[in-house]
Amino acid sequence: MRLTLYTDYALRILMMLAARPAALTTVSEIAAFYAISENHLMKIVRRLRKDGVIETVRGRKGGLRLALKPAEINIGQIVRNYEDDMRIVECFDAETNTCPIAGACALTKTIGEALGAFQATLDRKTLADVLAESPKLNRNFG
Repeated sequence: MRLTLYTDYALRILMMLAARPAALTTVSEIAAFYAISENHLMKIVRRLRKDGVIETVRGRKGGLRLALKPAEINIGQIVRNYEDDMRIVECFDAETNTCPIAGACALTKTIGEALGAFQATLDRKTLADVLAESPKLNRNFG
């Protein structure tokens, strides 16, 4: 299982904003810290804002901040919302499946259970949990 960079970057943005609750953070600061293109981050920021997870403040002293408390942001929900395709094997999609053994193969069930366990683990974590379990993280975002 591998998350797309889009989802990874969305989670990174959220962690940085959660670690700086009293400050507004700019896209430029986030891009510089992670060495990621500002243009790429802007697409993700627009989506996070549209989804009500972050808010933006315009102007010379503007920036980004969380629109919700870190404890209200579920990691599993973010991953599901930002991943386009959680079908990790071809046979998970009945419309495009061409595997000749799909109907007889028990591996589909096993992989489905593993994916369910992965999602269940993420569902048990909030952004607040991630920060609490990462004491060094706050120092990194200084």
